[in-house]
Amino acid sequence: MTEALKLYKLIILYMLNKVDFPLTTSQISEFILDQGYTTYFKLQQAIAELIESGFIREEATRSRTFYHLTEEGAETIYFFRKDISPAIQKDIDTFLNHKKYELKNEISVRSDYYRNSNREYSVCCQVIEHGEPLIELTVTVPSETEAETIAGNWSKKNEEIYALVMSNLL
Repeated sequence: MTEALKLYKLIILYMLNKVDFPLTTSQISEFILDQGYTTYFKLQQAIAELIESGFIREEATRSRTFYHLTEEGAETIYFFRKDISPAIQKDIDTFLNHKKYELKNEISVRSDYYRNSNREYSVCCQVIEHGEPLIELTVTVPSETEAETIAGNWSKKNEEIYALVMSNLL
């Protein structure tokens, strides 16, 4: 493994270790690519090797992939953290501190759909807080187009829907 690829992997592990929620490919990419550390393809190689090694775990939906730090990954970053320069650690810390709320909010709202046994589509919409669903709503619709629309609109209207449900139930 080249020193550069090792650094990219350690950066990813360091980022995941610093937050209490998973990160998406786009969130990791936003930091690493915007800082000019590597190319998209090298980043994807680093992520794939981390998954293969069992240092991170991926959770895929139709629209996003979430990455979780595993116990092995946490142990690895504990032992090799010193291989990331203090300047890079500071850049990561600054990025995460400035964007933590935005990153966490982006991760907490999830939606996905699948074809069910009735040959319709079930759309599962969630808001996750502290690793547990705050609200979980499954809606069945006849077409994939409707399922895509609902899944896409959930990120825009989840707060309004949650408030409506709570006000009607309480």
